[in-house]
Amino acid sequence: MSELLRNIDARTRLAGTNKLEILLFSLGLDNRTGRRETFGINVFKVREVMRTPAITSAPDMSPAVKGMVSLRGALVPVVDLADYIGMSPDTPRDIMIVTEYNGHTQGFLVESVDTILRLDWSQMRVPPDMLTSNLGGLVTAVTELQDNRLVMMLDVERVLAETAKADDTMLFNGITTLGRGDLTVLFADDSSVARGQIEKTLKVMGVNQISAVNGRAAWDELQRIAKLADNTGKTIRDFVQVILTDVEMPEMDGYILTKTIKSDPRFVGIPVVMHSSLSSMSNQQLGKSVGVDEYVPKFEPHRLSETLGRLLLANAPRAA
Repeated sequence: MSELLRNIDARTRLAGTNKLEILLFSLGLDNRTGRRETFGINVFKVREVMRTPAITSAPDMSPAVKGMVSLRGALVPVVDLADYIGMSPDTPRDIMIVTEYNGHTQGFLVESVDTILRLDWSQMRVPPDMLTSNLGGLVTAVTELQDNRLVMMLDVERVLAETAKADDTMLFNGITTLGRGDLTVLFADDSSVARGQIEKTLKVMGVNQISAVNGRAAWDELQRIAKLADNTGKTIRDFVQVILTDVEMPEMDGYILTKTIKSDPRFVGIPVVMHSSLSSMSNQQLGKSVGVDEYVPKFEPHRLSETLGRLLLANAPRAA
C-alpha cells in the first residue's frame, strides 16, 4: 500500500494546472442502499496507508472515534468513517488512511483502498441536492468514472471539526470590529464548515460578505461585479476589496482562480488571500507562484481576521 504514495512529493507539480490526484477507497457495503460506494480524498492530505495497528480506547470522544493509535511515538485519533456517516456495514475496516491537514494528524478506518486517480478539477462537480441531503452535506464534490462508478469526495475538514468536539465559542473572542459598513470580502470554499467559520469571522468584524461554493462560482460572481462596476461608472474595488479562496474546489481550484484574477487588468490592486488546510511551505510557495498576496491556514479565525482587516483597510473605498 505504501507504493501508492511513493511519489507523493512529486505530485505538488499538479498545483496550478487545475488537476488533482485522489486516493479512491471503500467503506464497505452500505446496508441502507445495498451498494458499495466509492469515496475519494486528495492525496495532498494523505500521509500513508497502512494496516490498522492496535487501537486504544479513549474516554469522552465522539462515537465515531474508536480510540488512539501510536504512530512513531505520536498518539493519533482514529475515526471510523462508516460509523461517522451512518453506514454500519458488516465488513471489517482494517485499513487506515493516515491524513494530515489543518495541522492535525488523524487516521480514517476504511474497508479497502483502490488506486490513485488523476483528474482535472473541471471533472469534479458540485454534488446534487439529493446526495447532499442524504449524506448530511458531507460530500463536497462528485465525479463519474469511465466504469460508471460515482466517486464522492468527503468533507474531511468537517469530519475533523465534528469528531474533535472542539468548543468554538471562544474562537472568535477578541476579534476586532472594523467599525465601518463599506467593506466587502468575496470568498470561495467548498466546505460548509469552512464557509461557516469564515462567515462568523466576517460577521464579528462587521464586514460584508459574498460567498461562493467553488472557484468557478467565484469567478462568475466577480464577472457580475465587474459588469456592475462598468455600468455604474465605479471601480470593482468599490464593491469588493479582498478575495479569499480555498485551494481544493470542484470545477475550478484556488490556484486557477487566482491566476485568472491576476491576469485580468480589471482586478489590479485587489489582493487575493489563499485560505487552505494545505498549509505546508510548499503549498504556500505554490500559491505565491500564481500571484497569491497572502496565505492563511484554515480554522485560525484570529489570524484570518488580522490579515483581512489589514488588507481591507488598505483597500477601503474612498469616502464620496
